[in-house]
Amino acid sequence: MRVENSFIPVDGVGETTERRLWADGITHWDEFHPDAVGPKTGDRIEEYIATAAEHLDDGNVQFFADTFPSNELWRLYENFADGACFFDIETTGLDEHRNDVTTVSFHRDGETRTYVQGRDLTAEALERELRGSTMLVSFNGKRFDAPFLEANFDLDVTTPHLDLMYTCKKLGLSGGLKAIEDDLGIGREGVEDVDGREAVRLWNRYENRGDEAALDRLVEYNRLDAENLRTLLETVHGRLRREVFTPHV
Repeated sequence: MRVENSFIPVDGVGETTERRLWADGITHWDEFHPDAVGPKTGDRIEEYIATAAEHLDDGNVQFFADTFPSNELWRLYENFADGACFFDIETTGLDEHRNDVTTVSFHRDGETRTYVQGRDLTAEALERELRGSTMLVSFNGKRFDAPFLEANFDLDVTTPHLDLMYTCKKLGLSGGLKAIEDDLGIGREGVEDVDGREAVRLWNRYENRGDEAALDRLVEYNRLDAENLRTLLETVHGRLRREVFTPHV
């Protein structure tokens, strides 16, 4: 589903009006005509389409992140997939003000880069990754990953951010990332037994004993977290498209 199929960002247009437009055969901005709704709503829709089309031509994802409801940001993915960055962090605990970030993985354009504390994990490296991304994709990253990065590295994470935890909830998928992956058949070959607590232990073994094998395992776990987010998004995006939009086209 693309942003051009969406009318819900317009003030006064809710899910009911949008689905009625789709049911009437108006499934794309190019198909809209003012007579399909009341005059005031029709004017607002036409104004939005004209403005949004310019921002879409300019690749301005921030405009759509600002105008779409937060629980509908999954609709932006198809338009801005090329620069989407799937990211995940590992930490020494759950408090961003008392605990440290140990590794951060970014998966974008088919490549994954993992930064490690004490080696190459710096504010400059993180800023470079954020600048190179059209949008961020995480799982519970709005409440956990982004605040940790901001607190640990004095950053301001303003890149448009799609948090898949909330997208999954729209489909009735709840629990942690690994539980949802299991429900959807998304595998983690080689690190199936690693979880958040084990990730902390692996870091402690590396930091306190110099255990490089433990660090390698932690990096692999973190890398798969980021890479699996792409599979997860594409899976839930397809399901939501079929449930929300496809019945009307």
